[in-house]
Amino acid sequence: MELSGAFSAQLAAQSHEPSSLRTRNAEKAREVAQDFEAHVISAFAESMFAEIPTDGPFGGGHGESVFRSLLIQEYGKEMSQSGGIGIADNVFKEILKLQEVSQ
Repeated sequence: MELSGAFSAQLAAQSHEPSSLRTRNAEKAREVAQDFEAHVISAFAESMFAEIPTDGPFGGGHGESVFRSLLIQEYGKEMSQSGGIGIADNVFKEILKLQEVSQ
């Protein structure tokens, strides 16, 4: 019984949280959603770049494959931050829904 009382108190405190805290939570949720979308885009791009040989002007090898991986991650971040493909918006909405349910 004590656990449910503590849980109820926590829920009551969350429902009266200041708007600045809610704004920070929404900003953090948006950031997480964009990070997720960037990861998905990077995974798609990784499969697209997999068949391109790395023996170009930089000599290929392990160094170029590592650089390519980092470059693809940055492509994903930039694509997500500049509008993305819509995944971040849906993930953001779902995060907000989950936060409402838990409050």
